Amino acid sequence: MSSSGHLALVPELLGWDLERLDPELRKSFEVALHTGTAAALAIALRDEVLGVLASLDAQRVLGAALTFAPAAAVAAVFERPIERRLGSARSVAFAQLVAGAVLALADLRPADRPYSSAGPLDHLLIGCGQATALVPGVSRNGATLTAARLLRFERSAASVLSRHAALPVIAGATGLKGLRLARRGLAPDLRVPFAGGAAAAFASTLGSRRLIGVMDRARSYAPFAAYRVALGVAALRRLRAR
Repeated sequence: MSSSGHLALVPELLGWDLERLDPELRKSFEVALHTGTAAALAIALRDEVLGVLASLDAQRVLGAALTFAPAAAVAAVFERPIERRLGSARSVAFAQLVAGAVLALADLRPADRPYSSAGPLDHLLIGCGQATALVPGVSRNGATLTAARLLRFERSAASVLSRHAALPVIAGATGLKGLRLARRGLAPDLRVPFAGGAAAAFASTLGSRRLIGVMDRARSYAPFAAYRVALGVAALRRLRAR
């Protein structure tokens, strides 16, 4: 969970020195990876997305707007300060650890609400949870799952609500950052590595689409939470040993 978190922590755990790279170049490479991921999700979830679009009504539009608005508002005002102040490997590792622990605690709540019981306030609160994912390492999927479980939704319903909240934000963020990259331009010698990164993200996301079904059928989120806590602890130990 958390693509931005893994992009910060995996190189740290492998001992790669990324500090010498231009921060804007690293951010641009993240855009390429997110583009590949978004394209793969559009293909993997095409039937679900088309079904949602075919059944759009005022209630669904309102729900989508309420889950999208908090993240969009926070990003418009605080995206750059958050990246500057909370984008270090240590901050990301701590965010992974805390977010994993909170997900584990939230999953102890009763799971007695179906997807059909979701109302405007639920969508807004899930959207507020999604806004916390602007902190690198928190994870958009993890944050929305946590919010949905705190609201006592069944795990299958929480998984669907999480996807429906995330897809518009992923598409919007990818499009916006892609425009920024297009305006800034990309050196010719970087086009092949960036394309390779996007292709790898596309292939890996498409290859792991069965995990969506695993999340829908999960009886507990403890394994996912434990992985996040373990990753955060491992990264913090690595940083402390440097």
